[in-house]
Amino acid sequence: MFTSEKGLVEEWLSEFKTLPETSLPNYATNLKDKSSLVSSLYKVIQEPQSELLEPVCHQLFEFYRSGEEQLLRFTLQFLPELIWCYLSVSTSRNVHSSGCIEALLLGVYNLEIVDKQGHSKVLSFTIPSLSKPSVYHEPSSIGSMALTESALSQHGLSKVVYSGPHPQREMLTAQNRFEVLTFLLLCYNAALTYMPSVSLQSLCQICSRICVCGYPRQHVRKYKGISSRIPVSSGFMVQMLTGIYFAFYNGEWDLAQKALDDIIYRAQLELYPEPLLVANAIKASLPHGAMKSSKEGTRCIQVEITPTSSRISRNAVTSMSIRGHRWKRHEQPDNNNDTTELGILVIPEISVTNVAGERTGNGEKGRTLGEIDAQHIQGVQETHPVSDPRTESKGLPEIRRQKSVRKMMEDGINSPGRVQF
Repeated sequence: MFTSEKGLVEEWLSEFKTLPETSLPNYATNLKDKSSLVSSLYKVIQEPQSELLEPVCHQLFEFYRSGEEQLLRFTLQFLPELIWCYLSVSTSRNVHSSGCIEALLLGVYNLEIVDKQGHSKVLSFTIPSLSKPSVYHEPSSIGSMALTESALSQHGLSKVVYSGPHPQREMLTAQNRFEVLTFLLLCYNAALTYMPSVSLQSLCQICSRICVCGYPRQHVRKYKGISSRIPVSSGFMVQMLTGIYFAFYNGEWDLAQKALDDIIYRAQLELYPEPLLVANAIKASLPHGAMKSSKEGTRCIQVEITPTSSRISRNAVTSMSIRGHRWKRHEQPDNNNDTTELGILVIPEISVTNVAGERTGNGEKGRTLGEIDAQHIQGVQETHPVSDPRTESKGLPEIRRQKSVRKMMEDGINSPGRVQF
């Protein structure tokens, strides 16, 4: 650590001690723009033997419990690096050099598990129903599953997941270590939108280091330092994946890709189903190419929203359209003067019956329906002479024959020779 960086940290420590309480909001607003100070603080945290580590941890805790939102986020951005330093030191069994980091982590944990009145918090999360649309899916694209989820949602069977109440901890042990660290990562992920790029980079790097240290992949990644395996829990890895998923779409594609591969590698070795499920789901949803996302401005996870469209087509066949079509078909033949519409409603001829529904005998096979129609037309022409016999022979007999057939069909009379459709 250079002398200039050390002087910058010492100035930061002394400035806050003499700061009046009324100037705290302005001080917090200007603090996030001091990138050189943030870089110097990272170097202090990465050196466990540094003499500035203890006062830095103490001041970060003062920031967190000050109640100022921006000071709280300023402390949260160092959380991934603090977790890595604590785990690496605890693995080497050098507990004394990590005492101030452990105290800071415990202080943040004990502040987060209670509300402003000092009561224990119980966090709840309602699992969204697939029957209701969101920016991630549409129920119509799921198929039969949407119907099942819709039926369940109508009965009020929505599932709610609860977290807490969490007990207060006075020290970190092997039994409660990852319970505390998992909850701290949960708090960090809740403020991911406000985290700077350097914090997201730190998150991806420490996730890779935690997952591969002590394994053959450590030599592939060329990570130096500790070579002991760091134990992890399934819930802790899921929280790591939450932050990595955010980093993918906010300018840290390469580091996030490497961290995702390392988490899958470690989850396969540990046989953890939850991290494997989440990691493979993230990997399957990623685009083929790297996302070119700006590192400035509002941060969010990008999703593709399908355009909204009418659920039922205007030309869809419904019971009302079928009923209306049947009524229209019954009304149109009544108009005998419109010969153009009569041509549309021609009923296909049935070769096995005549108009009266009589079965043709075996000896009358050569006598076709056309001959019977011709005789019927001739009889009509003799009894009803008209001025245009050509029009009458083609129009009126056909209409009467159609009406007689339709009348028989509507009355339900099944003649012996009728073909059932």
